[in-house]
Amino acid sequence: MTDETPRFDMSRPPVRTRWFLRPLTYLLSVPAVMVHNTHIHYEGTRDLKPPFLLLSNHNAFMDFKVLTKAIFPRRANYVVAIDGFIGREWLLRNVGAICKRKFTSDVTLVRQLARVIENGDIAVIYPEARYSLCGTTAVLPESLGKLCKMLKVPVATFICHGHHVNSPFWNLRSRGIKPTEADFKLLFTPEQLAEKTVDEINDNLVAAFRYDDFAWLREKGLQMRFGKRSEGLERVLYQCPHCGTEYEMASEGNDLYCKYCGKRWTMAPNGELSASEGETEFSHVPDWYEWERANVRAEVEAGTYSTGELPVEVRSLPNSKAFIPLGKGTMIHDMNGFRVRVKDLLGREHTMDIPVPAAYSVHIEYNYLGKWGDCVDLNTLTDTWYTYPKVPGCSVTKMALATEELYFAYRRSIGKPCRPGLA
Repeated sequence: MTDETPRFDMSRPPVRTRWFLRPLTYLLSVPAVMVHNTHIHYEGTRDLKPPFLLLSNHNAFMDFKVLTKAIFPRRANYVVAIDGFIGREWLLRNVGAICKRKFTSDVTLVRQLARVIENGDIAVIYPEARYSLCGTTAVLPESLGKLCKMLKVPVATFICHGHHVNSPFWNLRSRGIKPTEADFKLLFTPEQLAEKTVDEINDNLVAAFRYDDFAWLREKGLQMRFGKRSEGLERVLYQCPHCGTEYEMASEGNDLYCKYCGKRWTMAPNGELSASEGETEFSHVPDWYEWERANVRAEVEAGTYSTGELPVEVRSLPNSKAFIPLGKGTMIHDMNGFRVRVKDLLGREHTMDIPVPAAYSVHIEYNYLGKWGDCVDLNTLTDTWYTYPKVPGCSVTKMALATEELYFAYRRSIGKPCRPGLA
């Protein structure tokens, strides 16, 4: 790859969904909604007319299908990450997708969303910007409240329940959960936005986005009809709460276990964990995940967090054509942020530095495309690097947690701590 490699045109105006594709998007969405008997609860939105801003949570690809069903036949433009455009840019643009490189500050996107509103359509954003790792809310950008106030149109939320426990990010096999649910709610009218401060808007958004799929599963009395419920969960729950060892967790069938100390936990059909012997440290998956976060936070506060120098392979995505193998190199994630150094086959060095203040979170993938392994997705405004650590002693989940905790610590250090649930 060279400096002359074509880059994705982020400034191209959004396309209003082509008339001949609107029925197709609906027809492709309805089967999933029917299979899972999805119940959509409307609160002030059944007859809501565009233009308006629609904010949805993000747990699985099914989110898109249920939302499409709920808003049809109204036109919408959707913010979509660049990897979604690979090999299908024409289609994505013409169904109304707007490209975004994850966790970058992009004023172009604000202009694109304003254009959607001017066109009289629905602007759809998934503000968590990644699939939830354990079925709970990811951090929301602080700028979201400013965007709502700037657009001066109704703001609605679309919160799906059951999609994570049906097809979790760490093992996409369907668990046959039904019925699933979605809450389609009018959160603000333009008049209410005008009366509220940005902080008040953000507080309301954080409250609206509060969800927990594992708790929802138990509350509804539903069960996962799947015999390998724990397989892949070690990618999220990478640290043993019994002995404290990191990166030695493994899974088999419905069991999660530590290879270092031998302790095992079994996941019941309702999603609860129980230890085979002794104390059940965490019966609720999100509680285990938040314990790991607290441990990462302690490392950050002590100033000791570091992955050390990791061997990596990097694939670049400058445009929508395909990933370009960039080469092998090294990555360090520490108190200063991410530093990646790669040499291509011609011996040219490529670098990407993402300092702590530049990224409040990071997107990760588990065994991307089923063949390339776990990776960290690093972005600038002009390039995306899928960075694959080639060593067993690390966790991309821990890097994601550390990215957020480093950012929170940075904000505290400059006297601007983040509000709960925001970055």
